[in-house]
Amino acid sequence: MRKEVVTDSGIEIKPVYTHADSEQFPPPSELPGETPFTRGIQPDMYRGKLWTMRQYAGFSTAEESNKRYHYLLSQGVMGLSVAFDLPTQIGYDSDHPLAEGEVGKVGVAIDSLRDMETLFSGIKLEDVSTSMTINATAFILLAFYVALAKKQGADLGKITGTIQNDILKEYAARGTYIYPPKPSMRIITDIFDWCSKEVPKWNTISISGYHIREAGSTAVQEIAFTLSNGKAYVKAALEKGMDIDVFGKRLSFFFNAHNNLFEEVAKFRAARRMWTAIMKELGATDPKAMMLRFHTQTGGSTLTAQQPHNNIARVTVQTLAAVLGGTQSLHTNGYDEALSLPTEEAARTALRTQQIVAFESGAPDTADPLAGSFYVEALTAEVENKAWELIHKMDAMGGSVPAIENGFMQEEIARSAYAYQRQIESGDKIIVGMNRFSVNESQTIPIFKVDDSIRETQVAKLATLKSERDQSSVIAALQSVRQSAADGTNIMPSVVNAVEQLCTLGEIADTLRSVFGEHR
Repeated sequence: MRKEVVTDSGIEIKPVYTHADSEQFPPPSELPGETPFTRGIQPDMYRGKLWTMRQYAGFSTAEESNKRYHYLLSQGVMGLSVAFDLPTQIGYDSDHPLAEGEVGKVGVAIDSLRDMETLFSGIKLEDVSTSMTINATAFILLAFYVALAKKQGADLGKITGTIQNDILKEYAARGTYIYPPKPSMRIITDIFDWCSKEVPKWNTISISGYHIREAGSTAVQEIAFTLSNGKAYVKAALEKGMDIDVFGKRLSFFFNAHNNLFEEVAKFRAARRMWTAIMKELGATDPKAMMLRFHTQTGGSTLTAQQPHNNIARVTVQTLAAVLGGTQSLHTNGYDEALSLPTEEAARTALRTQQIVAFESGAPDTADPLAGSFYVEALTAEVENKAWELIHKMDAMGGSVPAIENGFMQEEIARSAYAYQRQIESGDKIIVGMNRFSVNESQTIPIFKVDDSIRETQVAKLATLKSERDQSSVIAALQSVRQSAADGTNIMPSVVNAVEQLCTLGEIADTLRSVFGEHR
């Protein structure tokens, strides 16, 4: 007798799906571009415009990352996606003692407006869409970007891009937080409010399931926890008196794509339907404010250090899942990323994977091509039902913030990660090249290495900056940041002024530490 087959979320898969399943789980009646957007957010989807092909890059100094950006743009990338090093993510300048050993390692080091100018040297910000994977210090990086756009003479009304800015998932899954939840949520709503007036095309948050999935969640948990976090951000903005039909249009999401092709497609379709219901319940009336727009990245945690070229096949399956599921933009991982940051060759292969799917596979030729499949429609409904169960549990606790504070999300993710690892170790879950079909191999993949001398370079640049700037202007600007944090006025104007006076990221973050404290 054949054993039971289940998805990674524990949904049992029948040997065959028939018309009877379509009666139990009827396909959505709407067309693509119509609420609740199960079938996609555009009537013609990729016939009208392909997804944005982004490649996530950032390492070493701003000079080195700038070279990679120019290379990627020359190879057909449509949008840039910036990775920042750990000190930048947690609000330390490169000369801080805790930055030692981490400067430029997992992303680019950005200490000041001068670094941002170097990072985008030769790139007109009006001409590119830039996504920045940054959370606790997102408001400072956004201020750097806006200040640079102003120096370039750009029309801020035309600047497009996204800051991740999703702090709740940092408490639940990733850990690069600085301030306690309440002031962190206040900073995020300040960003929503300020951007709606100053940079109206900027996506003010990318509510991220990616890191929840990387931490070991299932597909169902990924969308349940992400949409619940999204609901918390919307409620915080509503409490501040903001118009859901205005700020709702600037919310975006960030999901993972894993190897179970059909569960991933079902996940994306279900998430769109669910978000429309959530926004409608919270008072949205404009369909564009109910629309779930999302970026996808292929699954970093699915890549293996063993037989790394196998990762090209994994990334291809994940690319198809994202495209068949209706993503708006996509980053594909390099095959060597289980070993190091991607080499130029691996980054090019990853981009070519997207381009082959776009121009050779036929997958983008019609909107929602898997719609009406007995299997896909049933799986979409089952993923949705299981995700609602989790959301209702968190709603009963008071929402995402209490669910994180009492450890519910963290425990659920840890339980799933443990169960998945047990399956791999027992052999119930086959990972090709790792626990089955392995070979004796000597490592021949070139490894990308970041030079340890980068910190010295950044420290020298900081010393020069501090010797050349007007110290009295710096002191006044930081005092203004402290005052706006303390009296509850929107912090963004004072932060933009501070970066223009050449205050550093660490100085601004420390000023707010003195007001808000740190989360432990």
